[in-house]
Amino acid sequence: MPAHSKSKNRKSKISRADWARIRLFAMDVDGVLTDGTVLISSDGTEAKVFSILDGMGLVRLNRAGIAVAWISGRASGATARRAQELKIPHLIQGRTDKFAALQDLAARLRLTAAQCAYMGDDDIDAPAIAWAGIGAAPPEAMPAARAAAGFVAGRPAGRGAVREVCEQILAAQVQTTPA
Repeated sequence: MPAHSKSKNRKSKISRADWARIRLFAMDVDGVLTDGTVLISSDGTEAKVFSILDGMGLVRLNRAGIAVAWISGRASGATARRAQELKIPHLIQGRTDKFAALQDLAARLRLTAAQCAYMGDDDIDAPAIAWAGIGAAPPEAMPAARAAAGFVAGRPAGRGAVREVCEQILAAQVQTTPA
């Protein structure tokens, strides 16, 4: 499991103060919130599998006042439906330039790169991962995405990788909140 052992080394590079600065957690959808599989039936309907663990982490971030965004290169009704269920405030679909989409959103929210975390799994995510104050990737991400990431999750995409980032952000928020 080289990706898992590598993740332990990479986690230590991000300080608690870095996690505490995060005000936006943005991520790709396919290959991050899902395992990258898209099921398309003969009538054209699409299905995806999303993790309840990841969903609960995102709900907790929203409750803590951390903005959440999904930035997907392809439009998907299944993605829109899941975003609606979780009350994801920023859903951007059909944007393959994830870097530009993330920068645009950060500017609208008046956030700096240091206040943004981004998780992606593919080459088109790498510039956004590198730009964000905290860049993250699931363990099975493509090499360019993993190389750009300061945090590589131990859990797989669609099975808790996003939750790991949520937990890091939330733990830092709790520690920095005055008693």
